Amino acid sequence: AASEDEFLRYLWRDYLYPKQYAWVLIAAYVAVFVVALVGNTLVCLAVWRNHHMRTVTNYFLVNLSLADVLATAICLPASLLVDITESWLFGHALCKVIPYLQAVSVSVAVLTLSFIALDRWYAICHPLLFKSTARRALGSILGIWAVSLAIMVPQAAVMECSSVLPELAARTRAFSVCDERWADDLAPKIYHSCFFIVTYLAPLGLMAMAYFQIFRKLWGRQIPGTTSALVRNWKRPSDQLGDLEQGLSGEPQPRARAFLAEVKQMRARRKTAKMLMVVVLVFALCYLPISVLNVLKRVFGMFRQASDREAVYAAFTFSHWLVYANSAANPIIYNFLSGKFREQFKAAFSWWLPGLAAAHHHHHHHHH
Repeated sequence: AASEDEFLRYLWRDYLYPKQYAWVLIAAYVAVFVVALVGNTLVCLAVWRNHHMRTVTNYFLVNLSLADVLATAICLPASLLVDITESWLFGHALCKVIPYLQAVSVSVAVLTLSFIALDRWYAICHPLLFKSTARRALGSILGIWAVSLAIMVPQAAVMECSSVLPELAARTRAFSVCDERWADDLAPKIYHSCFFIVTYLAPLGLMAMAYFQIFRKLWGRQIPGTTSALVRNWKRPSDQLGDLEQGLSGEPQPRARAFLAEVKQMRARRKTAKMLMVVVLVFALCYLPISVLNVLKRVFGMFRQASDREAVYAAFTFSHWLVYANSAANPIIYNFLSGKFREQFKAAFSWWLPGLAAAHHHHHHHHH
């Protein structure tokens, strides 16, 4: 019985468990792949098809979607295969290209979120200092890509594809690994400390400060004038807005009309700010594990000893997946927190799904 028990344990550890683990991993990656590509395509379509959605914030969100599509389409499949096979199957050139594009997409994403926060901060906290326009937003977007493509060149430079078993290198790629190759011990510590500060700590710290001030301005009680007092005391603003609008229909009352415009702007800004804060929070959470693990590994030299290799691999694999999950999460957040995006997504699906259903029905009909 003991030997049978042992046999089952080996069977589980060496045969069944890896298969099950791989299956869960593949399912999780495929789900993210589909949702991220469909969702981010819909974001771009929504803004492209509707002029009323062409705001500065939405231009930046489209750029965020482009960074997410880049990572999802090119880096995600490679990442999945690396996490399953624990080897690099794509040769020397792609060992430089794919990690480089991954780093670029992270940089574009975090810079785009920073520019959104900056734009909202100016608009809400310092409206007279800076006028943001669509043209300026597009200029900023080009700048974001230029900077990101430039600052991530070192990442491409240090990536090397090497064979674990050189005698097998000629016959198979299954034992190749793609990893960073550094001349000395200090360089990677400096590089990865800077990487963490530049792509995570500094931008998220600045965004936190910006959104804190935005929050105080939009929800705080320290706004002067009667407007804020009135806005605060309305339990159901929609009813009173209705009354005000009825009152307006008879004779134009400039003060009431200005007040109405201000309330509407305030409400729109609150909705947008709420959504953007959630986007930043989810970004921070999705990138936290890989950022911390990377610093522990590259700066503090942890995970070298093979004490619990499986657990370390699992942790890294999960944190890789989380980065891609963030790309899938953004369109879902817009759907739940932005009425305009939700309308557009619904419209897109009601355009697609009946089409699919009709095609399906026709196809079956034809066969019978």
